Amino acid sequence: MLLCIDCGNTNTVFSIWDGTRFIGTWRISTSHQRTADEYYVWLSTLIEAERLDFGISSAIISSTVPRVVFNLRVLCDRYFGCRPLVVGKPDCALPVAPRVDQGTTVGPDRLVNTVGGFDRHGGDLIVVDFGTATTFDVVDRDGAYIGGVISPGVNLSLEALHMAAAALPHVDVTKPAQVIGTNTIACMQSGVFWGYVGLVEGIVRQIRTERARPMKVIATGGLASLFEQGTEIFDTVEDDLTMHGLVLIQKHNAGLEKE
Repeated sequence: MLLCIDCGNTNTVFSIWDGTRFIGTWRISTSHQRTADEYYVWLSTLIEAERLDFGISSAIISSTVPRVVFNLRVLCDRYFGCRPLVVGKPDCALPVAPRVDQGTTVGPDRLVNTVGGFDRHGGDLIVVDFGTATTFDVVDRDGAYIGGVISPGVNLSLEALHMAAAALPHVDVTKPAQVIGTNTIACMQSGVFWGYVGLVEGIVRQIRTERARPMKVIATGGLASLFEQGTEIFDTVEDDLTMHGLVLIQKHNAGLEKE
């Protein structure tokens, strides 16, 4: 079985792929101080609680937080007896190399989303990922990542608004009943929700104009389903796009080893 680990700035997701489907997915807050032993105790307890097979034989990691990779490597080596692939490292090949400025380092999550999105939807694709940052990844006709856009994430913007303006409270992200708020919280929620709908629609429109061709738009990330309620710009919303991309990259590298 394959252990897929997607480490973001806020949360880290672990999923087990049995060769045909994901049989378990668990989430934990991201912390560079968490040791390999702590990861194992947490993960093994959850796996056993769901009475799942524990036969992990390979692993792949995508991490936007470099400091956590060491302990995740130790976890895989010590407890599962395997050397994990790490997306973005030289020994982890991609099906199609990214085409960006020389010397540019592309976030592993963006590369993985590109691979997963191209496999399911083909090229000429925009992947909008609602994470700690809201990113737009542009996928060319042949599946290459060719660049994109990075904007502040929704929760990050709310936190900055709360911290910078003493009179404004911290609020949850939700779709307001109407655009015009009649109290402070409703005004803030409307500004964030409809502001981000406008941001997404505007950036997608500009990308399509620059590319001068039809482009499909796929949304992923924790808040994707929420913002789908406010726009028709998305062709589909996919919760497992990153994990799907990790499985494909692992299969690609396993195939190279057999050649």
